[in-house]
This record gives sequence, structure tokens and C-alpha cells, in this order.
Amino acid sequence: MNVLLLGASGRIGQRIATELLNRGHEVTGVSRSGDIDEINDSDFKAVTGDATDPDDIADLASGHDAVASALGPSENADVETLSGMTKALIEGLRDADVDRLVWTGGAGGLSVGPDTKLIETEDFPEEFLPLASAHIDALEIIREADDLQWSYIAPAALIEPGERTGEYRTADGELVTDEDGESYITMEDFAVAFVDELENGDAIHTQLAVGY
Repeated sequence: MNVLLLGASGRIGQRIATELLNRGHEVTGVSRSGDIDEINDSDFKAVTGDATDPDDIADLASGHDAVASALGPSENADVETLSGMTKALIEGLRDADVDRLVWTGGAGGLSVGPDTKLIETEDFPEEFLPLASAHIDALEIIREADDLQWSYIAPAALIEPGERTGEYRTADGELVTDEDGESYITMEDFAVAFVDELENGDAIHTQLAVGY
């Protein structure tokens, strides 16, 4: 499979790229700078791209089998730019006639109980509220794109670098927790789940939660 990966220079993006490459896929990695020195593979090409420009997205996506997104606002950017990137990406995919999209989302919009999302709980960190809200807004935009074969992959409440075990559990729209009520996944195993979905397409038009 020939995959266009947006946000390829980020911590999660790099791990998704590595997982794709290790499975024999070809990857075009897009970043603002075009510099992704951390990945050295003959099947990987780093390019510059503007995720807010639908014409740029269309040009980049053309000829690819699928688009994978690990997009997120840059450190100093307004989190609301995520909605703009989402709309640009959808428009660009339509123009490029590419209908498969797998998107890295956030955990804040996952259900944790009756009529309650993680973002609405008392313990949700206040500093993450704007970004979590932006991810929820992006999901609503993606949900309206019925003509695309999209999958929205949401991590556990805590995601950080760690070991690749190849093990994970999933749930449809609900936060995945272990027997102690903890919600955790390594970035490496999140990448495994992400690429599994990209390959098998079992969660089309689904907000798929991932955790241990």
C-alpha cells in the first residue's frame, strides 16, 4: 500500500511511519519543514506540505491508496487550527479522489459512563481542555464526510513512548481501561492498532478507542 502520512515528524507520526514501513508499505511523510531525518528507509520519502491548504493536500494525496493523519497543532499554534486542517484534508481528499482516511484523534471525546465523556470528568486536566475540545470538533467534521472511508483512532487517556508489544484492546467510542481502571497505551502499540485498522478496515465510520 502507498500511504500519505500527514504529521509524520511528530512523535506518534514517526511511530506510525515506522510501523507502516516495517510491514512493507511505501510511505510519503508530510511535515511543515519537509525534514524527517529520524526515518531512514528506501520506501520512505519526506516532503513539505501545508495541511491547511486543500489544494496542497490534493496534490500530495494524488496517486496514494490511503491517507493517514497524525496531525495536531504545532506547539505555539491556536488549537482551533485543527478544525481548519480537518476541513482542508477532507476537501483535498475529495479533489484527489482518495477515499480512505485513518485519523489520529484524542481521548477526550470518549465515553466513560452514561452521557459522560472523559473531557467532562472532574479529573480531566484543565490545561488539556482546549486541545481536547479541538479534537472533538474535528471528529464532528469527519463524521459528516460520509463519502470517505474514514476511521478515527483515539488513544487511551495516557499515551507515551514505550515498548511495542503488539497487544492492545479496542472499544467503539468508549475509553479503554484495565482491571484497575487505568487507561494507558504506548505510542508504539497505538501505531500497531492504527496500522492494523488502515490495513483491515474493520472500523469504517467509527471512533475506535485503543488501550490495554
